Amino acid sequence: MRYEEFRMERPGLVKKGDHVQITERANGTLYSYVIEPSVAMSGIFRSHQRIKNSEGTVYEVKDTPRGFEVVVEFDEEAL
Repeated sequence: MRYEEFRMERPGLVKKGDHVQITERANGTLYSYVIEPSVAMSGIFRSHQRIKNSEGTVYEVKDTPRGFEVVVEFDEEAL
């Protein structure tokens, strides 16, 4: 399993256990991801760090001083 964090601006858009779809955005050799429909955004990944699965499950939603962080679990072992 692989766990990645996404930043969410408003509370309540997703909750633990939700099945989510992500969209990859490329800028040269750098990639970022968005939980659709524009719920949360990831940081930047290099080519060798790309997320291989476009679907995941919300593992945790954290309320931090910098905003909300959504931790998504991806099953990349089955690919």
